[in-house]
This record gives sequence, C-alpha cells and structure tokens, in this order.
Amino acid sequence: MRNVQVRDPTVETSPVEVHDALVRRAEQAGQSLQQFLAAQLADIAATPTVEDILDRIERRDKGALSSRAAIEALDEDRARR
Repeated sequence: MRNVQVRDPTVETSPVEVHDALVRRAEQAGQSLQQFLAAQLADIAATPTVEDILDRIERRDKGALSSRAAIEALDEDRARR
C-alpha cells in the first residue's frame, strides 16, 4: 500500500484527540491502527459517490429519468415525510 500522510488537518478537535479516538476504534475492532486506517480508507474508496450512482442510473436507464429528475423526485418524497 502506498503511504498517505495527513498534515494540518482542518478538524475542530486536536490531532491528539483524533489520534486517540482512532486508536480506540482500532482496538475495539481488534486491529492495529494501520490495519484499521487501511480498511477505512479502502471502504471510503469503494463507496460510490452520489454522482457515480446517478451516472450509472442515467447510463442504465437512458432517457427514463435524468439525474436532475431523480434528485427532484427524492427531494419531493423527503418533503412529504
């Protein structure tokens, strides 16, 4: 695996607090910090973005429903709830 280094994170908590929280989560998962972070990064990379999903829908159902129409339909459905 290639190396990733995070510098000057723009998070509201201190880097020490972030590190400590990640160490706790790794321990709870029975993993080393490196194993835990590698798995988390792999999950993030494997999760499609909303744009990816909408592109797939458009390609699969060409002309059936545009991504804009899909978003509007979802927004309307959420507003009714």
